[in-house]
Amino acid sequence: MIVFDKLWDIMKQKNISTYMLREKCGIDSKTVRRLKANDNMETKTLNKLCTALDCKLEDIAEYVPDK
Repeated sequence: MIVFDKLWDIMKQKNISTYMLREKCGIDSKTVRRLKANDNMETKTLNKLCTALDCKLEDIAEYVPDK
C-alpha cells in the first residue's frame, strides 16, 4: 500500500495548507480527501504535488507492505 503520511509532514514544514493546494496547485477537495485516505492517485496529481512542494516523490509517499 502507498501511504501519504510524509505529505502532511512536508506540508507542515513548508507551511502549506490544504487550502493552498486547492487554490494554487489545482488539487480539488476530493483529491485531498483521497490523499488523507491513502487512496489511489494519478501520476499527474503526484507530479503537481511534487512541483508545488518542490520535492521528490519519496518525500511525500511511502510503500508499506500490506498485512
